[in-house]
Amino acid sequence: MTPTGRLRSVVPPYLLRAVADADAFPRAAEGARTALAALATVQQPKHDHRVRPRGVSGTANRSPQRTISDAHGSTTLPGTAVRHEGDPESGDAAVDEAYSGLGDTHAFWLEVFGRVSIDGAGLPLDATVHYGQDYDNAYWDGSRMVFGDGDGEVFNRFTIAVDVIGHELAHGVTQYTADLTYQGQSGALNESISDVFGSLVAQYARRQSAEQASWLIGEGLFTAAVHGVALRSMKAPGTAYDDPVLGKDPQPATMAGYVDTTEDDGGVHTNSGIPNHAFHLAATAIGGNAWEGAGAVWWDALTSDAVTASIDFAGFARVTVDAAGARFGQGSTEQAAVQTAWRTVGVLS
Repeated sequence: MTPTGRLRSVVPPYLLRAVADADAFPRAAEGARTALAALATVQQPKHDHRVRPRGVSGTANRSPQRTISDAHGSTTLPGTAVRHEGDPESGDAAVDEAYSGLGDTHAFWLEVFGRVSIDGAGLPLDATVHYGQDYDNAYWDGSRMVFGDGDGEVFNRFTIAVDVIGHELAHGVTQYTADLTYQGQSGALNESISDVFGSLVAQYARRQSAEQASWLIGEGLFTAAVHGVALRSMKAPGTAYDDPVLGKDPQPATMAGYVDTTEDDGGVHTNSGIPNHAFHLAATAIGGNAWEGAGAVWWDALTSDAVTASIDFAGFARVTVDAAGARFGQGSTEQAAVQTAWRTVGVLS
């Protein structure tokens, strides 16, 4: 099951609160309040999600096995199945974007790391679209992806951004590997790993190098009414948006700005900016395709027995440095790039 029983959502609660309090966006405010209420609800697990062995299955069905369902504006899951694996396009943008994004994510894990679906054992990929009325979020509930349509004032539909789909399904991968506790620094690592692999899914789908990538998470989700480009920036945490109504992106880029808080499970969406920035620095220093460099190192770390559920930033950083040495050689430029990245953000001395 998911460690705390809470939803893994792409929009952080601090941003949803800002939208909920925005008199300038009444429709968005209502949608954000609904999304906030959902985040406060502890979810009962829908399946027995014991963490499986970290190795890769060689006998699982290697197709995505996608099923997209339509909630028709209700909050009842799963909704009506409207597109199955191999079906032609439906003509519904949200349905077809979800189908495509699940496919891109499945292809990334299979072709890059040989992992068959998010559990490594061919788990079918299920998603529900048109969830709720003006619902301002997308989330992984432990068994399926759920997408709101947005409110049209602040947020567009949440199937637009493939990195968001990759982000949420990466929570599933973490669930089946390191199972990082969703609290404090281990929770921020949980969020950061989803940003890392969500970004890599988008980069792989577009065949972008580390230098070509935008390193933005949720690009395109904001409407033109918002002064911002995305939910988060891995390249420059704290700069994704600066809006007179919604406020400024609060993510720190280094430990100097680390936020001690009891909100948001100990600041998991805020402090994830620090390991995000470290990954970007390592990826761009190594160069080339990030999934072959820093991404491979982070994958080795995530599936290492050295990563415990409650690991902190420094512990994870040390595992990645060791992983880089094991993959690329002790004293290699790749290992130096990973170590320098963590030192630059203040996690390692």
